[in-house]
Amino acid sequence: NEGTPVDLPVSQTFSFSETEEYQELRGDDRVVAIVGKGPVAEWSLEAGGISLDAWLVITGGTLTDAGATPNQTKELLKKVTDRRPYFKVVGQSVADGGGDTHAELFKCKCDGNLEGEWTDGEFFISSCSGTALGNADEDLYRITWHETATDIAVGALDEIQLVTVDATGGTFTL
Repeated sequence: NEGTPVDLPVSQTFSFSETEEYQELRGDDRVVAIVGKGPVAEWSLEAGGISLDAWLVITGGTLTDAGATPNQTKELLKKVTDRRPYFKVVGQSVADGGGDTHAELFKCKCDGNLEGEWTDGEFFISSCSGTALGNADEDLYRITWHETATDIAVGALDEIQLVTVDATGGTFTL
């Protein structure tokens, strides 16, 4: 399934590093091979302000809208039963010469802390970190360099939705 992209317009940092656990295989009283368990990427995001829509993508929960301008409200409710979903992250770094580099992590989960700080006279600063795994096509990440800066492709993103049916009979069509 495909989801709707959510922008972080005042993002400050998106970083990741590839890592892999290795195991030594021994024979004849010596190491004869080193075998990897498969790469993962550890990532972090920091933003000067974050929308509740973006917070929802990272944490899961329920987002409700009420009212109309100028009295509109949005509320994100996170329950202890809400699981953090997988999501895709795409970042862009613009170069002095007019080009850019895009980095994509295909299957991210915030398995670290999700933090926010309200400070007098400053943006609400949010940060989170986690791990990225390979997607269904076994893609972990992609880095693309462009000689001329290009917008991030808004293409479709993976989305997982949980449907709960509390019934004792009948049919349910999705």
